[in-house]
Amino acid sequence: MKKSLLELTQDVLAAIDSDEVNSIDDTIESQQAANIIKNTYLEMIDGKTWPHLKKLIQLDSSSDIAKPNYLKAPEGLKELILFKYDSKKLSTDAVDMKEVAFKYPDEFLRLTAGRKTSQGAQVITDFSGTTLYILNTQAPSYWTTFDDDWIVCDSYNASIEDTLRTSKTQVLAYLDPVWVHLDAAVPDLPSEAFSLLLNESISTAALRIKQAADQKAEQVAKRQRQWQSRRDWKLQGGVRYQNYGRTGKK
Repeated sequence: MKKSLLELTQDVLAAIDSDEVNSIDDTIESQQAANIIKNTYLEMIDGKTWPHLKKLIQLDSSSDIAKPNYLKAPEGLKELILFKYDSKKLSTDAVDMKEVAFKYPDEFLRLTAGRKTSQGAQVITDFSGTTLYILNTQAPSYWTTFDDDWIVCDSYNASIEDTLRTSKTQVLAYLDPVWVHLDAAVPDLPSEAFSLLLNESISTAALRIKQAADQKAEQVAKRQRQWQSRRDWKLQGGVRYQNYGRTGKK
């Protein structure tokens, strides 16, 4: 069951025999407990890939005609899984979303280095001052990043757009959740993970606030960690297994 930050704080304080509170800011211990819950939550988020944080988003256009092949990753993007771009050739054509494949920076540089301006390559200067040779006759086929912030594509279609556009991007990515440190705020976790959050927090609070280990809370947290490690996906879409050509009986 999901609980608010205040409810979690009250549960932690009750478990370590501290005074009751009506707000996370009521006492020094309630403030400490709320911060322990926050830090425990952030450690849990960083410790695995959470399916509920996978979102369909769009990239931000550079809006800079000097860098027409650049797109910016939005704030909070943790991992990009799939990037598609509308590859239609004419503005009147139907939408044609195609995957833009990733290349490591060295591969990307080798790919673009052999292009010539006589073949439709346009000279683009990166933020570092490095010269890139980008096609301006077609939608992007490949992308890379030199700074883990800007997405650099190998081409764009100058006949229908001045720069790559946000509205033509389609990205599947994991996003960082936003922590809200208020009484009524509910941590962004699946309901079944709240027991782990609570018991990890109790175990930590017992040591830091009361200087006494809570063995029961640690045992429950350990069981929850093991269970959570096995259960990542609510919908089909987790681990994909190779069938090696085997088929079932008919």
